[in-house]
Amino acid sequence: MTTTHHDTAARPARALRGGDPSTRLRAALSAGTDPDRRLIAVLVERCADEPDFFVREMLTWALVRSPASDTVPLLIAQLRADNAQARAQALHTLSKIGDRSAWCHVGALIRDRDDDVARSAWRAAVVLVPDGGEAGLAADLATELGRGDRDVQLSLSRAFVALGEPVLPVLEAAGRSPDPDVRAHAEATVRLHGDPEGAFVLSLELAKRVAATGGDPEEQAC
Repeated sequence: MTTTHHDTAARPARALRGGDPSTRLRAALSAGTDPDRRLIAVLVERCADEPDFFVREMLTWALVRSPASDTVPLLIAQLRADNAQARAQALHTLSKIGDRSAWCHVGALIRDRDDDVARSAWRAAVVLVPDGGEAGLAADLATELGRGDRDVQLSLSRAFVALGEPVLPVLEAAGRSPDPDVRAHAEATVRLHGDPEGAFVLSLELAKRVAATGGDPEEQAC
């Protein structure tokens, strides 16, 4: 039987949607190894619904290997999806592609109601922010200080650290917030900025005690 041009794309598309994660992983690997523009829409679609972390990472890799002119518009469209995974995975993939034309579409998701989406937006924003826009981005990120559990707060602190020196005045201002959670998070982030390999959880707990009591950090550490 003669293989048609349509069949060469239909078979991998079916494999990407298959019931076995190993089959989907192999199909995503193949799609990235030998990129085919006809599969890009399917790859983006699968990112939104794929339950397996490793398959999602391979889907992202395949999209990074595809032409940005084809992938970026479809990923930007996913940022408006109701599905939180679609938004988060699109942000993750855009950060890996690194095309700064997506920057203006990322800012609104910094405050997304879903923590995973917001975390992906923070990481993507740090990668895509235009040169000279770091301080403005830091001011936007500061609105999220005190949000979520330790993992969420660490993600935000790491985004601040990645932006470099321009974040310090913003964090110092946040350290004077009337909200003790914001003050604690800002203080822990300043400590992490000074020592990126330091223990964030310990810094956060110390900062929370200081924020709650109004005491001196050195006294609290004794």
